[in-house]
Amino acid sequence: MIPVNCRDWFQLSLKEGFTVFRDQSFSADMGSPTVKRVEDVSLLRTLQFAEDAGPMSHPVQPPSFIEISNFYTLTIYEKGSEIVRMLHTLLGPERFRKGADLYFERHDGQAVTIDEFIHAMETASGRDLRQFKYWYTQAGTPTVTAEAHYNQQAQQYTLTLQQHLPDTPEAKGQTKQAQHMPVALGLVGEAGCLALYPEGMSLAEQDDNTHCVLELTQKQQTFVFNQVMEKPVASLLRNFSAPVRLVMDYSRDDYRRLMANDSDGFCRWDASQQLAVSIIQEHAEAYKNKREIEIDGRLAEGLSAVLDDPSVDKAMAALMLSLPSEAYLAEIATTVDVEANYHARNRLRLSLAESLKQALLSVYQSLNSDQPYAVNAEEIARRSLKNTALGYLMLLDDGAIHQMCITQYQQADNMTDSMAALRALIHSDAAVLQQQKQAALDDFYQRWQNETLVINQWLALQSTIPQKNTLKRVQALMEHKSFSIKNPNKVRSLIGAFCSNSISFHQSSGDGYGFLSEQIIKLNSLNPQIAARLVTPLTRWKKHLPERQALMKQALEDILALDNLSKDVYEVVSKSLSNR
Repeated sequence: MIPVNCRDWFQLSLKEGFTVFRDQSFSADMGSPTVKRVEDVSLLRTLQFAEDAGPMSHPVQPPSFIEISNFYTLTIYEKGSEIVRMLHTLLGPERFRKGADLYFERHDGQAVTIDEFIHAMETASGRDLRQFKYWYTQAGTPTVTAEAHYNQQAQQYTLTLQQHLPDTPEAKGQTKQAQHMPVALGLVGEAGCLALYPEGMSLAEQDDNTHCVLELTQKQQTFVFNQVMEKPVASLLRNFSAPVRLVMDYSRDDYRRLMANDSDGFCRWDASQQLAVSIIQEHAEAYKNKREIEIDGRLAEGLSAVLDDPSVDKAMAALMLSLPSEAYLAEIATTVDVEANYHARNRLRLSLAESLKQALLSVYQSLNSDQPYAVNAEEIARRSLKNTALGYLMLLDDGAIHQMCITQYQQADNMTDSMAALRALIHSDAAVLQQQKQAALDDFYQRWQNETLVINQWLALQSTIPQKNTLKRVQALMEHKSFSIKNPNKVRSLIGAFCSNSISFHQSSGDGYGFLSEQIIKLNSLNPQIAARLVTPLTRWKKHLPERQALMKQALEDILALDNLSKDVYEVVSKSLSNR
């Protein structure tokens, strides 16, 4: 590897963001590019977007810091990777490669800056990227609002895009500049993607005239497409071409069309997610108002079609079946109602399990092969879809399915199937399985007690059981011989995983917050870096309902009151409590 180094800490993403992009590209080439993209975007939208919207928000190229270890963040790594990816999208693979080669040629053995990386890209491509550099210096996740109009008589489709960058703590009150972002687009008709004839753009160099990349550089821009023979649905941000929040008035039927007909795998998956979000939010509102409403059947219909289509990649089908996480629901909410989100999401899961029972059973049985274990993309996809189906089926009160899960656990010849069956079993609400749950947990520990990484998964599996009494289990596991608070990976696996278990961590009593603050105080002197990372679940206290706000704020104040508080923890807690 050519030794090009960062001139100073402020250039950290020059190394880390580029490295993550290269790793993501390699992994995509080794398996399914769409599945890899979905996995990476899910992490970004759930955790990095939350970081961007929280008190620790900072640019990819931060202007200052109290403790540098607090800036080894998702913003540096994941958002930094997305910036490199946008360059790749804007310049195209050939010019991007020329720019990268020139960068390494020019700076072999040097300590360089982000500016020099961008300058190499400018030289190789002939593009002016000065506006693009705002991605490095402005914090926050931009919002892109899209409005569309279709003129049937003129067969013309008009799309207006607006971008907005929110205030962030380090730049409160400052006017932020419009950023240069690629917005990949397709137009989807009743039978598939339509040919594109955008005014002022030529697609002659492309093999695919159903896809184009719009360059949004102003606060508001309008794009016009001619010869549009039917009213389309816009497939926007294809392959998630820019790390932004998209706001567009899609109907549930629009999402169904994208799920069924879009040629972009990422947007097909995202349509299933957003349709699920719409249904979950409707039922969360009903739950808060103590009303019962029917589940909209369009998601089940769309997923049934996915399960029945043998041409759909199995790993992709598994992803489309997976509902948006509670963490993502919290991230997109203005105010987080933990119980409402939990109950609404669970109701939709159960409804899908009931509606799709026969299809899920058929999928499970067809994929439950007794062939020898193999590590290749096809077999990984097979196991993924099979175990996703099992997870749904275990929501049902069906003794035959329960036994099917236990049999998979007992006969599994690989860790993926073993862990999936164990998770489905111990996360089940079925009271009749209590003895089998404990027997499986004990058996797993006896088999793997000498494999530290496996036992870490065993700890995490138990700390994420979605029940209100899981805190007692976690406290008991802290006394287990497999756990040590001095081991960072053990702490992440047990305490960190518990904090992601929303219904258990966000107890109305505040016991979850008190437990976490106690552990942070212990870790402050043992490992201040890990202690600072564990503060994260408390940093978004202002997003929660008033009664939880008070409890979370009190936990932060208890930590801040500690004598000899480390710089790492102090920075996170003080910024979280600040009114900036």
